[in-house]
Amino acid sequence: MKFQLAINLERMSPETDMKDVRDHTLEMVKMADAAGFEIAWAAEHHAMEMTIAPNPFQILTWWGEHTKNIRLGVGVVNAAYWHPIDLAGEAAFLDLISDGRLEFGIGSGAYQREFDRMKPGLDQKDSWRYMQEMLPVVRELWKGDYEHNGTYWQFPRATSCPKPIQDDVPVWVAARSPITFDYAVENDCNIMSWPLTMPMSEAEAYRARLDESIAKNGGKYDGRWVMMRHAAVYETEADRQNALQSVRVQLSQFGNLMTQTGDVVNGFPEAVPPEKLEGNFRYDPATLEENLLFGSPSQVLEKLKLYEDLGLDGFIYYASMGMDMDQQKRSLQLFIDKVIPEFKRRKIADAG
Repeated sequence: MKFQLAINLERMSPETDMKDVRDHTLEMVKMADAAGFEIAWAAEHHAMEMTIAPNPFQILTWWGEHTKNIRLGVGVVNAAYWHPIDLAGEAAFLDLISDGRLEFGIGSGAYQREFDRMKPGLDQKDSWRYMQEMLPVVRELWKGDYEHNGTYWQFPRATSCPKPIQDDVPVWVAARSPITFDYAVENDCNIMSWPLTMPMSEAEAYRARLDESIAKNGGKYDGRWVMMRHAAVYETEADRQNALQSVRVQLSQFGNLMTQTGDVVNGFPEAVPPEKLEGNFRYDPATLEENLLFGSPSQVLEKLKLYEDLGLDGFIYYASMGMDMDQQKRSLQLFIDKVIPEFKRRKIADAG
């Protein structure tokens, strides 16, 4: 099981300097690169300060210029917001200038608020249809001239300029629902899943959905499956309490965006009172600490073993959760210094 990093340009209040956020994000990615992390993931979101990511290809180009080995993951573009020719060219150009480090992720989006502004009239629950039309078109454009007459896009013969330099660009689909697992398996895509703040049983349910999709596909699947969790490694009670409080604040803003329960002012979502989100999120600190990748190095190590037992090919350390930037660095450094070496040591011992 390899380790990957997801991090956003995350600004939780107007008092935070945007340049500090910028610099912090790059420092975290450079730490991950030096530590041998496999992929750094950048999202796509619009008009929100908690995830500043209007174009993941720009972010990844910037990261790529300052790193050596870490691969550059689009995690993920929202198909409904793009034209296929534009998307194919942007992705291929990143692959070109990064010497073939592109990991291309595509999905259906999350927040209805974004759709109301970026694609008015489209219900988020229907956006998977755009994703399923988009992906094969992008793949064809990467090959050469292609004409398309689909439901959502139509264009005469065209091609992607440039072409990717990888012969076979790794393609990822964000999946939680059975229909998306089925699509990913049938179309030879890698899969990333995010159980949000749900318990381990949710991750186990995803494993079952993947197995069911593989069975429907005649037992054939050569893709990879990774999972993302909020992560905080700590050794002091002060850092523990700060991590738990930070993620509760961030989740209350996330809940606003998911349920449109509160307002968003100048890009900052109002924090929704936990009682208004009953049944959607688990706010109890003890539950959050149990469900997320939170804990001391030894506790985090034991949790990672559970994910490895699920058959994951990779684990995405999700660093953005409202925690202050210095603590984010301390947490990642603890993960690098005390968790990864012991994880590798145990694997070697088990293999022996």
